[in-house]
Amino acid sequence: MNAQPIHFKPSEGFRARSKAVVDNPFLRQSFRGAMDFLMSKRAAQFPDPEELESLRTLGEHIRQYNLGKLPELLLQLEDQLTKNGIQVHWAETPDKANAIILGICQRIGAKLMVKGKSMVSEEIELNHAAEAAGIGALESDMGEYIVQLAGEKPSHIIMPAIHKTKEEIARLFHEKVPGVTDYTDNVDALIQIGRNVLREKFLEADIGLSGVNFAVAETGTLCLVENEGNGRMCTTAPPVHIAITGIEKVVEKLEHIPPLLSLLTRSATGQNISTYFNMISSPRKAGEKDGPAEVHLVLLDNGRSQAYADEQLRKTLQCIRCGACMNHCPVYTRIGGHAYGTTYPGPIGKIISPHMLGLEATATMATASSLCGACGEVCPVKIPIPELLMRLREESFTAPHANPSMRGQGAGYSPLMSTVWRGWAVVYRSPFLYHAVTWLGSRFGWLMPARQGAWTTVRVPLRPAAKRLRDMLKERG
Repeated sequence: MNAQPIHFKPSEGFRARSKAVVDNPFLRQSFRGAMDFLMSKRAAQFPDPEELESLRTLGEHIRQYNLGKLPELLLQLEDQLTKNGIQVHWAETPDKANAIILGICQRIGAKLMVKGKSMVSEEIELNHAAEAAGIGALESDMGEYIVQLAGEKPSHIIMPAIHKTKEEIARLFHEKVPGVTDYTDNVDALIQIGRNVLREKFLEADIGLSGVNFAVAETGTLCLVENEGNGRMCTTAPPVHIAITGIEKVVEKLEHIPPLLSLLTRSATGQNISTYFNMISSPRKAGEKDGPAEVHLVLLDNGRSQAYADEQLRKTLQCIRCGACMNHCPVYTRIGGHAYGTTYPGPIGKIISPHMLGLEATATMATASSLCGACGEVCPVKIPIPELLMRLREESFTAPHANPSMRGQGAGYSPLMSTVWRGWAVVYRSPFLYHAVTWLGSRFGWLMPARQGAWTTVRVPLRPAAKRLRDMLKERG
């Protein structure tokens, strides 16, 4: 049932995975329709361009202000959470995070962990680690539950099963869900089937696991945004609640949250506000009838401190995980999330995956962009994604990679492509060479082949103009 861990470099096979989707007209139509729907929903929530720009600027400033104080805010958060009775754990790597979580499970003899939606738990591949340790890990978000049944990973950070049709889900439930004897593709009936399964598991589970959208340092409060109510069940019904989040999610004050929440819900799903906003500040207190007896928070680094140390790359940590950049990206719209082979796909995945998985492992991801700028224009906290992609492209080409054969070529580039681009750089640095090459091109362009690889599968061949602009200007006197 659980998805298998990634043992390959995401860059390897990226073209093949992308081509498989591009060659599937049904999938392409599904993604196009879903993205168009999400874009229109978001646009309807921001009818006033000035209000949108003002709110985006405020969101950017809030995130940059808190990131500027990140080390001290993390210590303040730990101190306040500890005072509130919440146990704080620090994890530098995914393996360490898994060891902490599974250690808690084993201490109380847990057999079942029920999970609210958490991309960080996907990042550390917790389901696989739990399965290997003999502990059940069941996703309770409906989209996550669907992809878990299918043995897949989420294809979108907000809507994990956006690539699935109702007919595929119906077959999946009919084949995989115990007790489902009759096939139905009625959406309401399918949701009810999922609810019936999950309600039993909430009561059986020993551990409830959740993500964290915002962690407030001044009050020691963990905030979760959700629509289904499964997050609230995970954090209250089981006797132990474990929350996991990246270290960048901390904010100093409660007053910083409303603007970010407004940007998050309106940018992600086109909602003015989410159905639930949960605030957790302590375990169950004396006299209270429900809630967990223990609450733990796992703070994960996994390359984030490396990004934090670089003033430009620090901007990647501003992300509030809304998914708007994916919804507006022409590349993601064509190939979907699974083609990337990373936990975080799309534009945001291209700039945060390198500091989690390494530049060599993700080198070709930065080139999977048209640099149209749509991702930067819609980012609710103004992350300069196109600028960061350009930097990563340059670094992937020039950095000395672990594989000596890649040095000087750039990861993902063939020796021929490396030579072509190096030649291009030499020509464009020299006015004399530039004039000479363009003169030759205008006169001998007809020698260029009619087929030019992938370019000519959907475009006309590239050929220099018969006359250069400078020559036409000379003719006009």
